[in-house]
Amino acid sequence: MATVDGVSDALDPANAARSTLKLENTEKRDTLIKIEKRYQKQWQDSGVFNATAPSISESPTGSITPSDLRQRHPKYFGTFAYPYMNGTLHAGHSFTTSKVEYTAGFARMQGKRVLFPLGFHCTGMPIKACADKLSEDVRKFGQNFERYADEQVDREELAPAPTQAETKEDITKFTSKKSKAAAKGVKLKYQFQIMLALGIPREEIHRFADANYWLKYFPPLCRRDLDNFGARIDWRRSFVTTDANPYYDAFVRWQMNRLKELNKIQYGSRYTIYSPKDGQPCMDHDRTEGEGVAPQEYTALKLEVKNWAPEAARVLQGKIPNSAKVYFVPATLRPETMYGQTCCFVGPKIVYGIFKVSENEYYVVTKRAAWNMAFQDIFFKNGNFPRDASELRPVAELTGAAVVGTIVNAPLSVHKEGIRVLPMDTVSPTKGTGVVTSVPSDSPDDFATVTDLAKKADYYGIKKEWAELEIVPIVDTPSYGNLAAPFLVKKMKINSPKDTKQLAEAKELAYKEGYYKGTMIVGDFKGEAVEIAKPKVKAQLIQSGDAFEYAEPNGHVVSRSADECVVAYLGQWFLNYGENDPAWRDQVLDYVKNDMETFSSETRNGFEKNLEWLNRWACARTYGLGSKLPWEPKFLVESLSDSTIYMSYYTIAHLLHSDIFGTQPGLLKIKPEQMIDEVWDYIFCRREISDELLESSGISSSDLEIMRREFEYWYPLDMRISGKDLIPNHLTFFLYIHTALFPREFWPSSVRANGHLMLNGEKMSKSTGNFLTLNDAVTKYGADASRIALADAGDGVEDANFEETVANQIILRMYTLKEWCEDINKDPSLRTSPSDKNFWDSLFKNEMNTLVHQAYTHFAATDYKVALKSALYDFTSARDFYREALAAASIPMHRDLITTYISLQALIITPIAPHWADYIWQEVLHKPTTIQNALWPVVPQPNASLTAAYTYIRNTSSAITSAEGHQIRKKSKGKTTQYDPELPKRLTIYTASAFPAWQQKYIDLVKDFHERASLEDKSLNAEVGRMGEGKKAMPFVQGLKKRIQTGEDANDVFNRKLAFEETEVLGQMLRGLRKTVPKCRGVEVVVVEGEEEGKKKGRIVKCEGEGVGAVGEERELLGAAEMAVPGGPTFLFENV
Repeated sequence: MATVDGVSDALDPANAARSTLKLENTEKRDTLIKIEKRYQKQWQDSGVFNATAPSISESPTGSITPSDLRQRHPKYFGTFAYPYMNGTLHAGHSFTTSKVEYTAGFARMQGKRVLFPLGFHCTGMPIKACADKLSEDVRKFGQNFERYADEQVDREELAPAPTQAETKEDITKFTSKKSKAAAKGVKLKYQFQIMLALGIPREEIHRFADANYWLKYFPPLCRRDLDNFGARIDWRRSFVTTDANPYYDAFVRWQMNRLKELNKIQYGSRYTIYSPKDGQPCMDHDRTEGEGVAPQEYTALKLEVKNWAPEAARVLQGKIPNSAKVYFVPATLRPETMYGQTCCFVGPKIVYGIFKVSENEYYVVTKRAAWNMAFQDIFFKNGNFPRDASELRPVAELTGAAVVGTIVNAPLSVHKEGIRVLPMDTVSPTKGTGVVTSVPSDSPDDFATVTDLAKKADYYGIKKEWAELEIVPIVDTPSYGNLAAPFLVKKMKINSPKDTKQLAEAKELAYKEGYYKGTMIVGDFKGEAVEIAKPKVKAQLIQSGDAFEYAEPNGHVVSRSADECVVAYLGQWFLNYGENDPAWRDQVLDYVKNDMETFSSETRNGFEKNLEWLNRWACARTYGLGSKLPWEPKFLVESLSDSTIYMSYYTIAHLLHSDIFGTQPGLLKIKPEQMIDEVWDYIFCRREISDELLESSGISSSDLEIMRREFEYWYPLDMRISGKDLIPNHLTFFLYIHTALFPREFWPSSVRANGHLMLNGEKMSKSTGNFLTLNDAVTKYGADASRIALADAGDGVEDANFEETVANQIILRMYTLKEWCEDINKDPSLRTSPSDKNFWDSLFKNEMNTLVHQAYTHFAATDYKVALKSALYDFTSARDFYREALAAASIPMHRDLITTYISLQALIITPIAPHWADYIWQEVLHKPTTIQNALWPVVPQPNASLTAAYTYIRNTSSAITSAEGHQIRKKSKGKTTQYDPELPKRLTIYTASAFPAWQQKYIDLVKDFHERASLEDKSLNAEVGRMGEGKKAMPFVQGLKKRIQTGEDANDVFNRKLAFEETEVLGQMLRGLRKTVPKCRGVEVVVVEGEEEGKKKGRIVKCEGEGVGAVGEERELLGAAEMAVPGGPTFLFENV
């Protein structure tokens, strides 16, 4: 059976990664993976990640408060959003997982009990919708789809043209904008094709027509991938959601009951995104397109037809009763401006329908708008919604061009004789009703259009006077007067309706100014602020029968069942988030602002903005998988409402059941039916034990106490890590419900949001072949290389980047480092005498101590990229420096220091690369137990003198090497050089014994700022600038600041004393410089001393090699010698 190329490629699972890096020689990777598998098995067999609260016998119930218990036995509890079980995990999942991983690993090393659990989310529509599609595929094509005939599938449709209103429609609402560019690739038409593309064998696909099979198939794969990743997860606490697990089902029912009792769940009619095909609301996680899209509410105005245009009258002859009233229905966000209507716009090429509302009433709108209205008690009453468009047919259809010239009555308009229907090319058929009422006094778009129509009346086929009705002032504004639109159009030099960019800007300016600062100057609410008058005008129009409320999605929404969604007005159960329960909202807002750690201002601001606009949220549906609503079982709890406090369920899951479905009892042998609401109340510290509770539940008081102990010890949740895209829904709901149900001491401590993960600098996309699953990444690079590359990818809320070249390079780095540790640990040439320690040993030991402290600080701040730098890159660089310095001096390294290095390297990289670390720990250092139980190393504080000397040596060596390289490059280009770098040479290093006199005033300045406890850059830099020597003074001042900030004693800095003896340090460097500088015969250190007869002099204090003077010999100062300052040497190369 030949398949067309496009479909064949799309069905190949390997095709999703076709553009990723290809590896060739994998021997080193395979060696590391073999080690990883060994340690993963050891960890799982030993249950090293299984976490338990302090027992009742250790600390009896009532003998200690929960907070004191947590202080006595420090703990860390971290989670990320449980993954949805309709596929395997991808690299984006692993990026968020890694943040919990690194923090959990670090917390273990701090001596804390650590809990990192994971469940499997199955609630909602996606699984059920896919299963139903497969049922249809099996019915149509056979169990193994053998009757499927290949067909050419369409490429992705072109992106729709922009609508007339790309600017923000309602400035009073916060919106979360997402930029998810549609990938241009093959569309897989059938669900079985999608399953083939996921790598599911064809003969097994039919099993997925049973929704419950998904719950059995994907969780084991999720666990497999995370185990292969080396995740520190306590799998005893895992579960699936929905009523497939009766214990979790009882937990969700308790949650919903208590929220209803608290009046946090209410019933009422409201607008919601709705799928006609599914017959239920379509919330964020039920959508394949349009996550974050919400209902946009309008005022739909009724403009009654007085006199049809001739062509329209001809088309409608005999189709509408003569006595019936027909209304053009524009939708507006600005009802307060309707006094200024001068015409009504339609799109000349748009096809409009005339839809029957009743025997005597008809509306002129687009089919799309009518379809939305059909779910808002307009064409169908009492919630009897249509299931498809065949139930809503227009009595007639005509183009916008046919109705141009029609006269209509415009409610509130000062033009009582009526206004004309006129053409507007930019009217969008996919926004609003396709009918736009024109208020040129306050809408720049309208003013530009009527001006253009009047200028080109003949071109548009209208009479000029139709577009020249008087423009009446409606709203007075402080910035733009009482005719804001004409003012802005003139000011911004807008010449026609085609100046879309300027018009969009002008529209936003006019809307904001009018709404927030405008005052009504006409109508019943004259003199009132627009912000206050707007809802009054709207209510007046609706009460008089001249308008009605209308809503539609503020973006394109497609459900998981491939249905284009509408907005429905229907009775539903909803969580009363937002302005309707201001005390609840303000409680959450106050907690976010003042108590909860968010790690970034962007995350905190995201929460605050979302809390300001988020409103009621439908919490029940009739289709999909989930737990039944306890008081109305025909409804299921929707997926974003059963996943708000499940972190608390982790604390006791292992006590209730030993498998994810709850079919096997847990440690306490409790049955699902015993988990009544009052038991959950006790566990979560909402009530105490009573005889009635013991009798009704049949659970012993000791078992109840054990469950409460687990909760009150592990809670509050220390860190919730999630993608930033969940702030507008899940993460905000998570905070709302925690504050409603739990005592304050158990509210979440922190939320850390991260950006999305790009792959090789591009968005991950299966259609472009730039895609990796977690299994792909670990199979391709191994666990530790993947983990290191994820740490290197980035930490902020901006999108991070997993670079495959980095992961590939890490394989070589970690393999080479492993080999070196193994070899050097056996090297008999290492020095061993405790007394045989030299300057380089001291430097190396101090630098290791410095990096251990730096890495600790970065891990504690969850700055994993810089933690990786300190714990791996800089740490190996310090070893290289030590090794090279001693090799140049022909001195072996010291065994004690090398053993310390290997031990510290294993320990401080453990949070990120635990497999490699445990191998080194157990098989190179021969430690008896896993490094997963090791504590963070305790090392002395860095010695400021040695730290300064280390920095000085590296900077000086680098400067000398760079200068030599510069001369070599000049010679290669045929340019004149100061010496011939290819011939034997002598290096002279000049160091000064005293600072230049001009620097003293800047030392005094920095000292003054330091004593005021402020070395703040802006004010200090400004003062330096005012002193007039900024070019040379600024680097000097910054150097002083850096010395203080890196730990040097301030008195040493201000007394002009280096933290080390410069000439002694240079003396230690001489032998190494001779070896590292090509053809260097000798090195001299010359001290530049005070002036004698107006001229500085120099004296040799250290020397090494051939062609050098004797110590104490005076030297003529050449080149840049006089520029040397203490701590800032200069140097000179001369051929010898």
